[in-house]
Amino acid sequence: MIDFYTYTLPNGIRGIHRQVRSKVAHCALAVNAGSRDELRTEHGLAHFTEHGFFKGTTHRKAFQVNCRLENLGGELNAYTTKEDTTIHATTLRTDFSKAVELIADVAFNSTFPDKEIAKEREVIIDEINTYKDSPTELLFDTFEDMIFSGSDLGHNILGSKSSLAKLNSDSIMAFRRRTHTTDQMVFSSTGNFSPAVAEQVARRYLADYEASVRGYDRVAPSAITPFFKSVAKHTHQTHCIVGNRAYGILNPKRLALSLLINILGGPCANSLLNVLLREKRGLSYNIGAYYTPYCDSGVVFIYFSCDTDKTDLCLELIDNELRKLQTTPLTARRLAMAKKQYIAQLAITMNANESCMLGLGKSLLVRDTLDTFEESCRKIRAITAEELMEVACEVFSNNSTLIYK
Repeated sequence: MIDFYTYTLPNGIRGIHRQVRSKVAHCALAVNAGSRDELRTEHGLAHFTEHGFFKGTTHRKAFQVNCRLENLGGELNAYTTKEDTTIHATTLRTDFSKAVELIADVAFNSTFPDKEIAKEREVIIDEINTYKDSPTELLFDTFEDMIFSGSDLGHNILGSKSSLAKLNSDSIMAFRRRTHTTDQMVFSSTGNFSPAVAEQVARRYLADYEASVRGYDRVAPSAITPFFKSVAKHTHQTHCIVGNRAYGILNPKRLALSLLINILGGPCANSLLNVLLREKRGLSYNIGAYYTPYCDSGVVFIYFSCDTDKTDLCLELIDNELRKLQTTPLTARRLAMAKKQYIAQLAITMNANESCMLGLGKSLLVRDTLDTFEESCRKIRAITAEELMEVACEVFSNNSTLIYK
């Protein structure tokens, strides 16, 4: 059984802790603010803000922020997605309080000095250039931009060189005040200490900051027309994505879709598409299916790369497989195997303490509730073949396609 304990600080920051047997502790402050919370003149600002957290606080210079945990053998890091920004740390269990104090310092006391921010802008521009050299990453982001065209989900997390040129320390401070409110924060932790200790440390370093409440609501993306687009990139192989809009994270069909995606093109070698395109025909080295849920929408896509003259055949085979999932129920044996596989993958993920800590924090942040491992298993086992067919019909009809070749 995987147990967790939740609490709420006086300023509205929610907390969650899972006690595990380990000499290592993991913790994170997750903020429900990402690139979709940027104004049209702020593209790239959420990610820019994340980088700015490491550039000095009212108590520390930049090098002191970066060395605080590293000198103890631990680490401090952060990442930005379209909907959240997370600052996380890993330390020895005995240094847990030091990690919490540092996360609180950078989250609430960062000063974003102009000189440091100007240097970091150049670092992010280099990151953008590196990203443009990767056709696969560019393809994924471009597809999402197109599938969410016209919405706040429809732009790149990194921003562009021109948009970054307009951003400065004042931009970051204003964005943080508007989006990084305490009612939109969750502090999560795992370690070999009691929930009472975890809450006590969180209260010591996080509870005294002033409560704040978000003053706006996100707007759900409007419907779009399916598209088929081919772009000449002069790559050695063709890179292709087939996909569609999907359920948001609060949709009760989300779990059935996750199971379906795992069956279709999950990480295991026996996924339908891996067997069909790679094992049986040797058409593609990289083939997989993916699902990303957001708070009010989501996206599913199938990605593959292949020799250019095999593209049409791969697309035809994938289309046929999707039609089968929409019209032919899985056998009882195949469905039972798929459920067992998915539950085992979930258990293995939960056994990775850092991934578990981040996942629990994200779930509490967005859903404000969590299922125990046993509850998740019960829901997975209850999914029927007919439900999977229904989900396949709803999600994989009228697909869009983007090709780089």
